[in-house]
Amino acid sequence: MSRRTASWHVATVADTRPETSTARRIELEVPTWPGNDAGSHLDVRLTAPDGYQASRSYSIASSGEGPRITLAVDEVPDGEVSPFLVRDLRVGDQIEVHGPLGAFFVWMPSGDPSPVQLIAGGSGVVPLFAMASAHAASGDEAEFRLLYSVRSPDDAFFSDELDALAGERLTLDLVYTRQAPPGAQVPPGRLTPERLAAAVAPPQNNPRVYVCGPTPFVEAVAGWLIDAGHDPARIRTERFGGS
Repeated sequence: MSRRTASWHVATVADTRPETSTARRIELEVPTWPGNDAGSHLDVRLTAPDGYQASRSYSIASSGEGPRITLAVDEVPDGEVSPFLVRDLRVGDQIEVHGPLGAFFVWMPSGDPSPVQLIAGGSGVVPLFAMASAHAASGDEAEFRLLYSVRSPDDAFFSDELDALAGERLTLDLVYTRQAPPGAQVPPGRLTPERLAAAVAPPQNNPRVYVCGPTPFVEAVAGWLIDAGHDPARIRTERFGGS
């Protein structure tokens, strides 16, 4: 695994566009960025005119070398940082970022032939999208699967990109909790232990599992996996809260 030293950088907004009705995709140009592994995160620090500072952590939707970073930020209405990033940030603005951060919740090509199972809830798909994209661009031959639980098709992050990845390099399973697309064979409903077991790589295949999403989602999924016989040492989790 590569080791990169985390430090503060000045990032310039190169592009920004809506990701969902409550989220925004943000492209940052960071000349001093050392690159990052798939699944890494960073801290964003905002400074008000009166000197007040607020910082929050965000997963990185991109990976590899180069000065470009992709974020996808979901607005938390009463948050200190995300409302500004989603509503007010403009191309050409500069913000401070600290990273890359995280060495545990990352994926890199390896000689491990066991399957990789990604499980996301809502915006928790961001670091897992980075992993799926990195895998598709690599020569790694491990089977990759993504189970994505999301409220409705309009709430899905990276829907076009995930559709493009789905196939030979990625098995994509979507669970809609509130509204399913027209013609869906499965009605909307929350993820259950039974639906989880039917969609993920079985424990006898000894998969490497990455779970990311809101804390209640992650805790429930991790518990169901262990109850189903998955090796706890092969399950890596990342949780998030308000920002």
